[in-house]
Amino acid sequence: MDQSAHNWYNSNMSDPRGSPILNYNLFGETGDLPDVVHCETIEARSRLHDWEFAPHRHARLHQVLLLENGAGRVTLDGEPHLISPGSLVNVPTGIVHGFAFDPDTRGHVITLAAEILDETLRPSEGLAQILSRPTVHPARPEITRTILEISTAFAGRAFARAHILRAQCALLLGHIAHALAQNTDKPDAAAKPGLLTRFETLLDSHFPDHWRVADYANALAVSPTHLSRVTRAATGRPATRLIEERIIREARRNLVYTNLPVSTIAYTLGFEDPAYFSRVFSRATGLSPRDFRRRAAPPA
Repeated sequence: MDQSAHNWYNSNMSDPRGSPILNYNLFGETGDLPDVVHCETIEARSRLHDWEFAPHRHARLHQVLLLENGAGRVTLDGEPHLISPGSLVNVPTGIVHGFAFDPDTRGHVITLAAEILDETLRPSEGLAQILSRPTVHPARPEITRTILEISTAFAGRAFARAHILRAQCALLLGHIAHALAQNTDKPDAAAKPGLLTRFETLLDSHFPDHWRVADYANALAVSPTHLSRVTRAATGRPATRLIEERIIREARRNLVYTNLPVSTIAYTLGFEDPAYFSRVFSRATGLSPRDFRRRAAPPA
């Protein structure tokens, strides 16, 4: 599902197999970072779109949908599913999904930026692999309760709101991963292609080294063309784009969650020239690092 139109931009209109797939990202990717999460109701957005959303994907967003009343249908990477009251829909980043709801269906949509998953999920614990599976699953009471608590906290403006939301989102991800792991015979099997998972692991280790696609392909014992073909099929973006996105994601995290000078962030990320880093960041986000930091700052 998408948020209000001014919060989104269309970044990639075509699927590698030729079918049109909308690819939505947060506009400027600043609005939701201080708040950790974005919450809205199914009905608020669906009424504006005649209760139907064409297949699309989110490059850097993870969504969770809880259906409370009504019914609908969802496709997850081409697989159709019926959803009824009490259904939980887990939509990982990059997964092509579309919805069609019966009129007056009610529920909640929780959207988390990739940065929040990076901060919350430890690679050694295996939750990220479980949560990378698109699925429809019965919502356990603890999941429903946590989603409602997140929605309430999101709507408020109380002191420590961001801290509470971070803790609640971490709890929600844990509850969902626990439920999904118990509902499969192979809880350690990743939904992503194995090559993509290995590439992402290498990327987390070597993005500050500014490895090229050829460097990653060589480490993975495949050709650069094959690596980009796999990443494009799974995410809609070539390997070069994923490499840049990983660097920019780390830059955004540092700009939002630290007080490091922009020049220090640039050097930490392997840039020899802070001015060049600023140009790369501006091209990727539409904002200079300093403007991004100012817009992402929580209101006083």
